[in-house]
Amino acid sequence: MSDTIKDMAVGDTGRVVGFAEGSKSYRKKLLSMGVTPGVEFSVSRYAPMGDPVEIKVRGFSLSLRKAEAESILIER
Repeated sequence: MSDTIKDMAVGDTGRVVGFAEGSKSYRKKLLSMGVTPGVEFSVSRYAPMGDPVEIKVRGFSLSLRKAEAESILIER
């Protein structure tokens, strides 16, 4: 079963398994930033209203809007 990043709490770790159907241009952007299938990440923090979410991936912090984070399918 695949979850999305929005289903995770701060401190949780996961692995990217793919992307939801949607904008191919945004998928290309994520791939170019190192968010590729198989990469592990951890959730660093959520903004006070829950948007954006910050994840640590490949040694750097990446902030994603809630809608963007929902397009990334993960496993814990």
